[in-house]
Amino acid sequence: MADAKADGLPARPLLVYHDSWYERPATGPAATTLATLPGYMNLVALSFVRPDAVYPGRLDLKGTGLQYGFSGTVLRDAITLLKQRHPDTRVLLAVGGANYANWDALNLDALVRLVRDLGVDGIDLDFEPVSPGCSVRGRVRCLSDAAWLDLVARFRDAFPRPLLLTVPGWSIGAYGEGAFRDAQPRGPHTGSILNLLRSPQADAIDLVSIMAYEAGPTFDPWQAYQAYRQVWKGPLILGVQVPPSQLGGPTYTAPLAEQLARKVAQDPQGGMMLYPLLGRPPGTVGPDNPDGRLLAQALCRGLGLDGCTEALR
Repeated sequence: MADAKADGLPARPLLVYHDSWYERPATGPAATTLATLPGYMNLVALSFVRPDAVYPGRLDLKGTGLQYGFSGTVLRDAITLLKQRHPDTRVLLAVGGANYANWDALNLDALVRLVRDLGVDGIDLDFEPVSPGCSVRGRVRCLSDAAWLDLVARFRDAFPRPLLLTVPGWSIGAYGEGAFRDAQPRGPHTGSILNLLRSPQADAIDLVSIMAYEAGPTFDPWQAYQAYRQVWKGPLILGVQVPPSQLGGPTYTAPLAEQLARKVAQDPQGGMMLYPLLGRPPGTVGPDNPDGRLLAQALCRGLGLDGCTEALR
């Protein structure tokens, strides 16, 4: 596996969202999928924590949003065991997502204590406003810009480096200007992350990922990657999703995922992301209808990482 960079990020990131609602029950850390992840899954985002999390301490996860079917103590020990097996792996708490949107009641104190008690390495700031209110006439402006800038500043203040702060952006979030002004598809999120990525607050971000899915049949993930790269010069990773797509594409097969990863690997700061790791599509699982296990291995091969034959246990 590639060595970890000085800033704590893996040199060739492969970020997987570890979906707590699909994790198997376990009475001890060694029985979890989390503790046994292969080393090429070198960034792991525990999904999802509520921005308005209630966390009284003592590893009581009931009010956090995480849906693991075991105790917080088992979760902490599984993280410890994973890091013992793979010292270069970094574990994040994914805060927000599509279903947890009460950012007005953000409880940073609870999140700080949860990060400390679980022993994780930082935060994936998954702010997904349903209506970002973007105007794409000329220079893009969005009503959500102020919230993005405020959240990134507050999270970095609460989680100083060397803790990591990563940010996922919408599939079409870097479209709407310049060479990508007319890139398709257009939608409410066109250009929704541009102003964050060119702001002073962007210096607080360690890595940006692209949620390159659920964007419809005209969406080209490689074009989206190029659009993000125009405005963001740091570590950038392209996200694929376990099928099926609810919005008609793109539908990621294992060969397509591997092909995209090979393209991204031409970028010295490029990597890949997978959501959700434990997901399974309906029907017979295979290269053309892959589960998270097959997609992760395909991404590993495409990025040129080591140990790609090792699968989820």
